[in-house]
Amino acid sequence: MTEHPSRLILKNNSRFRQKFFELKQGDIVSCILNLRPCEEYIFLDLVERGIILFPPALSQMAARSKCCQATIFSSWMHPLTQVIRKKSDLARAVEIFTGEGCGEVVTKLDRSDCGLGVCRWESIESLFSNVAFSAVPPYPFVVQPFIAHAMDIRIVWIGNVYREAYWRKNKDGFRNNLHFGGESGRYELSTQEEEICLAVMERGKFPYAHIDLLRTRQGQVYFSEISLFGGLRGAQINVKEAMAMKEAVEREFLYSRKVS
Repeated sequence: MTEHPSRLILKNNSRFRQKFFELKQGDIVSCILNLRPCEEYIFLDLVERGIILFPPALSQMAARSKCCQATIFSSWMHPLTQVIRKKSDLARAVEIFTGEGCGEVVTKLDRSDCGLGVCRWESIESLFSNVAFSAVPPYPFVVQPFIAHAMDIRIVWIGNVYREAYWRKNKDGFRNNLHFGGESGRYELSTQEEEICLAVMERGKFPYAHIDLLRTRQGQVYFSEISLFGGLRGAQINVKEAMAMKEAVEREFLYSRKVS
């Protein structure tokens, strides 16, 4: 990509909004863009114009959308995971899940975090009935089998600077998000789990990430979710330390682009 001495280096959203129409190939936007769902075409516009984003546009888009994650990271998720955009998608999912003898299922609303958009259903048919009679259907969302007794593993991976993993468990519910209680403990990643994390980060162009994996009692490992930022309850580092490390990764990126 052509470099030019007068390029813009934008590090916050207010400056980005001010300079949006002036941006040209080789300019850098080094911040998480605060785009509304109806504005996400801006990512495409920036990429097409040759604007350099950090974190990259794909990672920012994936971090915003559970449906995006289920699409681009499907190779590492449970094979029955489906993105439901309309009623016909859900009807097709009913056939697939029923044919596979799947019992309980879990849904994830596209843009909900902290476990607030996760629901558990006794069957795919009960999900279909609920959505069919909803005044406002919750499309789009992700549906996948509920895996009983799976270990929930959170990984904090910050470039080449830092990495740790810990398990999370809540005996009072299936949501293991520590914001609503529960307990956690240190976890040593297996080679397979490390490879999944690296593959997902590379595919989504994540320079750093908070990754959730599920390990079944049979030893199968599935990717669950990924984010650029996430809760650190249960982690050994705190938010301030994690932010400093992420800023160090950003500085390394800017240095590699010869930005002082």
